[in-house]
Amino acid sequence: MDDRFVTFEIGKAKHIALVAHDGKKKEMVDWCDRNKDILKNHFLCGTGTTARLISERTGLPVKAYNSGPLGGDQQIGAKIVEGQIDFMVFLWDPLEAQPHDPDVKALLRIAVVYDIPVANNLATADFMLQSKYMSESYDRTVENFNKTIQDRVNKMK
Repeated sequence: MDDRFVTFEIGKAKHIALVAHDGKKKEMVDWCDRNKDILKNHFLCGTGTTARLISERTGLPVKAYNSGPLGGDQQIGAKIVEGQIDFMVFLWDPLEAQPHDPDVKALLRIAVVYDIPVANNLATADFMLQSKYMSESYDRTVENFNKTIQDRVNKMK
């Protein structure tokens, strides 16, 4: 096995983060309502208002974190680092400036670092939800950053 990478298994039951900016919350709630028969088989979490709205409309249990501007994006990012999020649907509004834009970019960055599938629009979310991997496990590969850092230190010597 190549020690430059670490493999993590995404199980059959996915841990899905649901995040939507204000201008996209209705789209997110409607999408979750249309797909609740699939989503009910997975563990859902989301940022503040988005999680509450989804739960109220669909009846699905959704673990709520803080709203994005109050640290919810960072909480979800921490859960990705801890291996507790398998993929994320993040409907961000490209036409509206966000006061917490650095947090948004940090969340998207950490999802890439940890090889977490991310849908930023409904078409991608539909493709992900209809993927064969929704009903089976999947191995994702992440760079072994401890090894990378050690290699860089060794080169500096």
